[in-house]
Amino acid sequence: MKHLLYILTILILASCAGKTPKTESFVVSENVLLPVYYAKGFDILYEDNYKTVVVYNPWNEGEIQQTYFLVTNDTIQTPSDGIKILIPIDNVAISSSTHVEFLNLLGELSTVKGVCTPHLIYNDTLRSRYAAGQIQSLGDAHNVNLEQLLHLRPDVYFAASYNQQDEQAKRLQQSGVNLVFNNEWTEQSLLARAEWIKFVAAFYDKEAIADTIFTRIEWDYQAAEAIAQSVEQKPTVMAGGNFKGTWYMPSGTSYMGRLFADAGADYFYKNEASTSASLALNFETVLNNFHNADVWLNAPTATLNALIQMDERHNLFRSAREGRVYGFYGRTLPDGANDFWESAVARPDLVLKDLIWALHPNLLPDYTPTYIIQLN
Repeated sequence: MKHLLYILTILILASCAGKTPKTESFVVSENVLLPVYYAKGFDILYEDNYKTVVVYNPWNEGEIQQTYFLVTNDTIQTPSDGIKILIPIDNVAISSSTHVEFLNLLGELSTVKGVCTPHLIYNDTLRSRYAAGQIQSLGDAHNVNLEQLLHLRPDVYFAASYNQQDEQAKRLQQSGVNLVFNNEWTEQSLLARAEWIKFVAAFYDKEAIADTIFTRIEWDYQAAEAIAQSVEQKPTVMAGGNFKGTWYMPSGTSYMGRLFADAGADYFYKNEASTSASLALNFETVLNNFHNADVWLNAPTATLNALIQMDERHNLFRSAREGRVYGFYGRTLPDGANDFWESAVARPDLVLKDLIWALHPNLLPDYTPTYIIQLN
C-alpha cells in the first residue's frame, strides 16, 4: 500500500507540473533513443514498429552483450542479430531480489512466477504468493534449476551476469530460455542503478511510467544531496569490517564511495579511482587510516557485541568505542532477507537520506530512517 501511495503521489505531482504520464506506449518517431542519464549498461532505441534494447558488456566497455527486439505483434520482422520478445510480458522469472522493487513500482509483481532463493525475498506480496504455491523456487541464482525454469516457460528470465565467461548463461540460452541480462549491480552510482527501472519497464511497455517514477526519485535524491552539501564540517567515515584477514572498503568511484560523498562525508579513499569495486586491505592499513574516524558505516554485523566478537580489534577504532556505528539492518527477516538488497536498489533517495540522518542528525530532525540502524 505504501508503494502504491508513493506511485500515486508521483503521478499527481507530475500532473500538477503539467506533465501527464501516459499508461500507453511512448509515442515516438523512428530511431529515437529513450533518455538514459546515469546508467551506462543499456540503451533503448525506438524503431518503426519495434523497440531495440541493447545491454552492454560490463567487462568490455562499448561491446554489446545482448540485443533484444521487443514487439507487440509476433509477426513483426526484426533483425537476426538479437532475441525477439513479445511484449508486454506477463510470465517472468527473476534471479535476484534486486529486481523486485522495479517490478513493484511498475505494478507488475503479479507477473512473477519464479524466483531464485525465495527465502531471501523481503517483499510481502511475493513471499505470500510463494507460500501459496503461486511462485516456484528456481534454486540458487548461480546454479539455477534448469528443469524447473523450462517447465515454467517464462516470457523472460531476468538475471544478472556475474562474470565475463558466464557458462550458466550460455547453457540457459542454448536451452531456449529468453535470458535478459539485468546488470544494474555493475553501475557506479545509486542513481544509475535505479535508472534500470526504465530497462525493466520496456518489457512491459511502461517506459512513460518508469520515467516519471525515476524523475521523482532523482529529484528527491538531488534535494537531499543539496542539504548534505551545505554542511561546513564533514565527518570522517569508514566502512565494512575485517573478515578472515581482509577488509573490503569501497573505492571512491564505487556506488558506495560516491554515496559517502553525496551524504556529506569525508572518506579517506574518496580519490581512489583505480577500481570501481572494493579495495582489499589488511587490518593494519585500515587501522592506520581510520582509527580516528568519526563514523563507521555499512558495518558487517547488526549489533556492537557481534562486531567486537567478530574481531576484538574492531574496538581499536574510535567510532566503535563511542558507539557511532551504523549498518543496513532496519528491514530484515529471520531467514536472511534484507530489504536493503531489495527495494533500496530502486530507492537511492531513501538510502541517501538514511546516511544523512546518521552523519548529520540535525539536518533531518523529523526523518525516520528506512534501512539503516545505529548498532547497540
